[in-house]
Amino acid sequence: MRTKSTKSNRVNVVTLGCSKNVVDSEVLMGQLLANDIEAVHESKTASSDIVIINTCGFIDNAKQESIDTILHFAKEKAAGKIDKLIVTGCLSERYKPDLEKEIPNVDHFFGTRDLPLLLNTLGADYKNELVGERMLTTPRHFAYLKISEGCDRPCSFCAIPLMRGNHVSKPIEKLVAEAKELAAKGTKELLLIAQDSTYYGLDIYKERKLADLMRALAKVEGIEWIRLHYAFPSGFPEDILDVMREEPSICKYLDIPLQHISDAMLKSMRRGTTRKKTYELLHRIREKVPGITIRTTMIAGYPGETEQDHEEMLQFVKEARFDRLGIFTYSHEENTHAYSLVDDVPEEVKEDRVAAVMALQQEISAEINETKVGRIEKVLIDRKEGMYYIGRSEADSPEVDNEVLIEAKDTYLRVGSFVNCKITSAGEFDLFAVPV
Repeated sequence: MRTKSTKSNRVNVVTLGCSKNVVDSEVLMGQLLANDIEAVHESKTASSDIVIINTCGFIDNAKQESIDTILHFAKEKAAGKIDKLIVTGCLSERYKPDLEKEIPNVDHFFGTRDLPLLLNTLGADYKNELVGERMLTTPRHFAYLKISEGCDRPCSFCAIPLMRGNHVSKPIEKLVAEAKELAAKGTKELLLIAQDSTYYGLDIYKERKLADLMRALAKVEGIEWIRLHYAFPSGFPEDILDVMREEPSICKYLDIPLQHISDAMLKSMRRGTTRKKTYELLHRIREKVPGITIRTTMIAGYPGETEQDHEEMLQFVKEARFDRLGIFTYSHEENTHAYSLVDDVPEEVKEDRVAAVMALQQEISAEINETKVGRIEKVLIDRKEGMYYIGRSEADSPEVDNEVLIEAKDTYLRVGSFVNCKITSAGEFDLFAVPV
């Protein structure tokens, strides 16, 4: 058993959950490094005296993963393998009293807005002057840029406002400064993220300013792709479509979580839109930005969802022909508006509905991919894996979308570079290509 120490040694930060959490961990590690505290991310080999777990508390599976991870490191601490265990993030924000009671071996629990307090426990000071300073956990050629925090939407199923608070936009000049800092370090692609990106600016500028932000970021030298995620459909600022069409560095790509299409479900979910408005919005998006890639997410098994509601969703997916689609089973989250409803769709029915939607989307994805064979695509090389270089086209966001596979035999490509490639064949979710 190791002898415990009180000195500030290596800190291992473990990140769970979404890309917003990734950014939070990167900012945390940037602050640690600025305080001369060594930080590593999800180290599997190097020993660490302190472990900080940045948790997710969004849905049941994510919460369970967070709890399992905390319990794992609590055992490591009990065995003397680490000195100190700290838990932060969404799960800790939402369930701190329960966690303190159930897992007493954790030294400290902090919420999503407690970074200065967390640093203080490590003998570090929060440095306000570190605009854009982060320790990237992604390959340096792409980075997430969080444009706002929190959410003001009233969606019935969502616990994010409970964990992240109200919507707070980051000023344009600060985001541009952060983008310049990232570009100077080799970042070529920015992935704009928020809980709700289309609300951007309403709180600090009193009007939607996402289009202005995108135009400002498009001027940052060295950034070749800017990709927009998490655009809420209600109140969608259509001036961003003009920016997409006019600015070469703005990807013709939109991540717009729609969640459902049945009017009954949309009303109960408090989404602020209807089936008719959703169809009309998708038509306008595609009309204004020809060739745009649209990604969406859906929820299966929301309380009261009937077989007819499910069939409406299937028909919608068939007609809308999304380039990218993900679907999740409904999670009954306490303290949300939907928690007052009866979670009446059996789990196996939820899973069957997810499978049906994904089977349909698999067919659509294969058909769309097949139309790309023979095309020349600009591909960003992410990594080399086995016998292939793995890259992405403008239509693909990292982690969640398709990939472009290029045989590495007799070919040398630099990771982080853009390469023009000819698509030679297509699978259901991947493309195969050769450099040209």
